Amino acid sequence: MKKKANTEHEIYPLLANRWSPRVFADKAVETETLKKLFEAARWAASSNNGQPWRFMYAHKGSDTYNEIFEHLADFNKKWCKNAPVLMLTAYKKTFDSGKENFHALHDLGLAMGNLSIQAESMGIAVHSMAGVNWQKAHKTYQVPNDYHITTAVAMGYYGGDVSDLPDDLEKSEKSDRKRMAQDEFVGEETWTF
Repeated sequence: MKKKANTEHEIYPLLANRWSPRVFADKAVETETLKKLFEAARWAASSNNGQPWRFMYAHKGSDTYNEIFEHLADFNKKWCKNAPVLMLTAYKKTFDSGKENFHALHDLGLAMGNLSIQAESMGIAVHSMAGVNWQKAHKTYQVPNDYHITTAVAMGYYGGDVSDLPDDLEKSEKSDRKRMAQDEFVGEETWTF
């Protein structure tokens, strides 16, 4: 299923075609393929080249996949059980010097942007989820205090049958993609929001 964005201005096709489905093809995402996605993330820009992003992933069928799944919000558990890969994202809160890295979350976002577009170029969908119990995940994986788990991510090749979803999610999956208009978030020479 394709859901190209109805853009007001022409943009790069990989950006227009990228979306976050809730169903995936029944096809494994090989480790070598994932390494290409992480290589794209690796080359994202970051404040002082701090590279604060961290990723932990697991393939479907592994104990760790099941653990990550158990850390998800109930809403996300309704749909992401068919994802071939589940991942946790995190960022390091300080630079190696110990100084606070105020921009670490921004930099993780840039890395995920790179990863998402690389994935799109390979026919892989990336669906980030805020609904994750990060405190529980910190305990499970003994994450040091200097790091913060931020999101969970479901990844897999585009495809799958939307009729496998609960009715409310199937309807959402088939609906048009929407975004606010540019004038709601862009101001020239003034803060107009």
